[in-house]
Amino acid sequence: MRYINMGGSELRASVISLGCMRISDMDLKDISELVDQTLELGINLFDHADIYGGGKAEEKFAQAIGMNPAIREKILIQSKCGICRGYYDLSGKHILDSVDGILKRLRTEYLDVLILHRPDTLMEPEEIAAAFEKLKLSGKVRYFGVSNMNPMQIELLSKYVKQKLIINQLQFSVAHTSFIDSGLNVNMVNSSGVDRDGGVLEYCRLKNITIQAWSPLQYGFFEGTFIGNEKYPKLNQVLDRIAKEKGVTSSAVAIAWILRHPTKMQAVVGTTKKRRIVEIAKAADIELSRPEWYEIYCAAGNKLP
Repeated sequence: MRYINMGGSELRASVISLGCMRISDMDLKDISELVDQTLELGINLFDHADIYGGGKAEEKFAQAIGMNPAIREKILIQSKCGICRGYYDLSGKHILDSVDGILKRLRTEYLDVLILHRPDTLMEPEEIAAAFEKLKLSGKVRYFGVSNMNPMQIELLSKYVKQKLIINQLQFSVAHTSFIDSGLNVNMVNSSGVDRDGGVLEYCRLKNITIQAWSPLQYGFFEGTFIGNEKYPKLNQVLDRIAKEKGVTSSAVAIAWILRHPTKMQAVVGTTKKRRIVEIAKAADIELSRPEWYEIYCAAGNKLP
């Protein structure tokens, strides 16, 4: 397994993270075995959110692993807040209340990273800054990040927030490449040249903000995986061929494609299967060449100008 210091911080995290969105419906025994397998592979970062299973994902995670100080110090936990039923809420009070609930459900005294889950157009950055300061001084949160935010939204927050924002979670896969497309199609009159993200890829590189790719094996917005999907015949043909050459699965190659980018991204993988996490973890040991990377990119239906 490979590791990076997230956002230049002291947090040394695996390049692959286990996303815990789907564990709320699992048996405790199965969760325990999944986490054990994940740790055995060297994956030490676990991604949560208070909205996952209405909080049950966090609660069952803590129960399944028998959370205690000895276990807690071996892992990195991040969780997210801000998504409510039918609206977003990044008010200072909601953030503080959410963290208290998260810590209680996870049976821990602190989060390694708190992430603001979605942009809230009604957010008041001064309130967020005050909440972050309280959480930092109390020891409840070590570091902070955002999710699905563009550069100007991060700049607005950073004007008031004292703590460096070390994470930006963005949807990214070989079948969802908008912030790659716009950078490759500069000055081109085509749909791929439309900048939908405000140059977020380059911005995060400049600011040393780690991009965490969510839904790294998905296309659309939770529409399904592109692996083995008849909608992506050429992509799967290329992934299968490269996977066979390297002795891994096509899923591992698709994750390695993300990890190959010099931005040094992390992939948040939401599998609930031990076998799948074993297969996917091999992505950290795969080095794709430039021709292979671009071949995969184009096989997904993208065109180079």
